[in-house]
Amino acid sequence: MKLARLVGILAAVIFIVPLAKADGPVNMVFTGVNGANDGQYYVSPYYGTMNQQSVVLFCDDIINEVTFNQKWQANVTNLGTALASNNFSQTRYGGVSTSPVYNNPGVAYEEAAWLVSQFASNQNDLVNLQYALWDIMNPGSRGDNNSDVQNWLSLATENYGSINPNNFEIVTNVGPLCLTGQVQEFIVQTPEPATLALLLCGLLALGVRLCHRGGLTT
Repeated sequence: MKLARLVGILAAVIFIVPLAKADGPVNMVFTGVNGANDGQYYVSPYYGTMNQQSVVLFCDDIINEVTFNQKWQANVTNLGTALASNNFSQTRYGGVSTSPVYNNPGVAYEEAAWLVSQFASNQNDLVNLQYALWDIMNPGSRGDNNSDVQNWLSLATENYGSINPNNFEIVTNVGPLCLTGQVQEFIVQTPEPATLALLLCGLLALGVRLCHRGGLTT
């Protein structure tokens, strides 16, 4: 592969990934589940596309539903931006006055985001993590009398300040918003810029090495 072409492809990757998760209305498709379930519900992580770009979805919304291959339009709210502006109006639990966490949605979404960050390293406890994530926005929906869920909720309260809120997006169906009767709300964890930069450097180094092996072309 020509070096210039490789650099162009890698640069495109760097720009496309953030743009797929940028603030604003997007076209969503729910494409699948990971298979873990509690006998009644499949639990996160789920899979979908956002403007035709693949995304991993984490559901914070037990009182609504989504179906396989369902398509919908959604607003994407960056958590860091919402915290800075104190504007959660396009989210279900910060934009509907009857939401259980309406008076303090920022902390609720930060705690939810911290829980999302725990799924990858706790593959054997996905059900309890999902229950805790649902309980953040709808207290008592799945965590009553469940010590494991209560432990996750306590950890979220203690540790939510450790996340970078700019790395999380809230995906909510286009309004007018209601608590029920709409498409489930999801959280998407976006790659950190440093991670993307390291990926670019690694791939670029690999490309240069391959070019030297095969003879550099322009």
